Amino acid sequence: MRFTYYAVAAVVSIVAQPAVASSSMGIEHIDSERSFEQVTDQLNSALEEKGLMLVASIDHAQNAANNELSLPATTTFIFGNPNVGTPMMQCNGSVALDLPQKMVVRETDNGVRIEWNDPQYLAERHQLKECDLPLDNVANILRDVAESAAH
Repeated sequence: MRFTYYAVAAVVSIVAQPAVASSSMGIEHIDSERSFEQVTDQLNSALEEKGLMLVASIDHAQNAANNELSLPATTTFIFGNPNVGTPMMQCNGSVALDLPQKMVVRETDNGVRIEWNDPQYLAERHQLKECDLPLDNVANILRDVAESAAH
């Protein structure tokens, strides 16, 4: 009986916390059961808490509606920290195509999804491997921001 309890508790704890997933194309994501508004509000707060500057947010659904098109709630948040992004661009200027960093929050049939670029993938794409960059730290901060927004 004790084994069954621990097994159920383990499953409940796994289900209760959204897992970060990645694709082969360098796109990380996490799903949330919170509302779109809650996730976007929490994302704003999490960015501020981590000292990341929000450069812009783009409401794609509103832009679509302004042109008599429809799109589920979808907002791109553009943010960064020049102390991190500048060394990346000094290493290879093409990374400016992907910086500042972005996170997309969008409604899907399964709830709200947060998506962002994996810094390791960007390093590969822009040939940044030879430079001494804190890519693991960047990845951890991005994951922390997404998890804060999703929970």
